[in-house]
Amino acid sequence: MFLRTQHVSGHTYVQLVENARVDGKVTQRILHRFGRMDLLRESGQLDAIVAGLGRFSERLIVLGAHHRGESVQSEARRIGGPLVFERLWETTGIADVLRDALADRHFGFPVERAVFLTVLHRLMAPGSDRAAERWKDEYVLPGTERLKLHHLYRAMAWLGEVLPPCEQVGATPFAPRTRKDAIEERLFATHRDLFTNLSLVFFDTTSIYFEGTGGETIGHYGHSKDHRPDRKQMVVGMVLDLEGRPLCCEIWPGNTTDVKSLLPIVDRLRTRFQIGRVCIVADRGMISRDVIEEIETRPDCWYILGVRMRAVKAMRELLAANEGPYEEVFPHTGDRKRPAPLKVPRRHPG
Repeated sequence: MFLRTQHVSGHTYVQLVENARVDGKVTQRILHRFGRMDLLRESGQLDAIVAGLGRFSERLIVLGAHHRGESVQSEARRIGGPLVFERLWETTGIADVLRDALADRHFGFPVERAVFLTVLHRLMAPGSDRAAERWKDEYVLPGTERLKLHHLYRAMAWLGEVLPPCEQVGATPFAPRTRKDAIEERLFATHRDLFTNLSLVFFDTTSIYFEGTGGETIGHYGHSKDHRPDRKQMVVGMVLDLEGRPLCCEIWPGNTTDVKSLLPIVDRLRTRFQIGRVCIVADRGMISRDVIEEIETRPDCWYILGVRMRAVKAMRELLAANEGPYEEVFPHTGDRKRPAPLKVPRRHPG
């Protein structure tokens, strides 16, 4: 079925016709005659006919709206990132630990979803909680549709709640234990078994500076790794296990040096995760003679500290006092791209 035109006596007529098979031959059968095209155009009836039929076609609705300059509402949201990280969120047990911690609390919004939203936003498009509130509208994130900015702030405040005095055992001198610490410990306990080994952990720190008037309590001026000594900052430390999984993170005032934070972290790790023997792997920013001497007086405490030997007097003296024997770790290969011959002392570092 289609429209066609027919020319008769100098005029053009519009007809609705269909193809039909008669006696084995295809012929066109006229279903309706609309009239002369020029008269239909002048009266507006032709446009009315097309518009009437177009109501039943989605494509023509869009084209017609575009022709009239009218916008057509449509929505497209992404699903890839949330699908992947939602699965990780569940399989790592973070969601269950948060739900258990919230079992006796009666918030008027899904706190676990608010925490997931902020974590996902920092993974995919790092920014503030205010940015996260707007960012979520671009993605399919079940359970976050009604979350507002103040919900995200309240979720972060809940994570930062200071634990009661009876749960402050093992706190560092720089910051009290908070709800976040208890969640980290519960999460570790869910994965711990007879073969879990935390004898070797990796520890490093960085600094984060505050804009505006932020950091009233923890913000202090200190050595800025962001090269912003004009801003108050805080120090953030991360501890990873041998498989690269994060165990915990710590925050301290911005004037806390790496050297001062290393030993309190060792003590806190032992208390929080019931660790016996410890080997700390840290970079040269952790080095000082006092730290080395203190570690070596502690039982079951080993260390691997990466340094530039020519730049650190304590390490030069320590190596000079060690006369061997040495064990060759990397033999000579003759390949310039491979490590040069490397020998390490066999003496116990502790």
